[in-house]
Amino acid sequence: MRGSMQTYRKVSVDSNLSVATPHRIIQMLFAGALERLAQAKFAIEQGNIESRGIFMGKAIGIVSGLNGSLNMDAEGDVASNLTRLYDFMLRRMSEANINNDAQAIDEVVVILKTIKEGWDAIPTDKHNLSSYPE
Repeated sequence: MRGSMQTYRKVSVDSNLSVATPHRIIQMLFAGALERLAQAKFAIEQGNIESRGIFMGKAIGIVSGLNGSLNMDAEGDVASNLTRLYDFMLRRMSEANINNDAQAIDEVVVILKTIKEGWDAIPTDKHNLSSYPE
């Protein structure tokens, strides 16, 4: 049953990606990172070191991808400010993973949610003017 559910979720995500705009893909990445961080925190609370490492690795990979996809040629300081925030979050996630630190995860979640809320608030007619490549 679990395998069937994972297959369904993968097909669902793949289907959404195939028709998603670049803006929507970034929203999905934010949501995925937040979900993995919640799973990692739960694993810490349960004492499940293996799962914590898996979920932290996935969250780190997503945030690294977001950071790497920034358009540093965009006008203003948005991209450089975001890269500093992402670098900070990556350090805190690594520390959380090494030290089994749920509080560090909470710090990252607050920052990531704030960035996501800002991203979600971008009006549709401005979606192609972001710090991320189209």
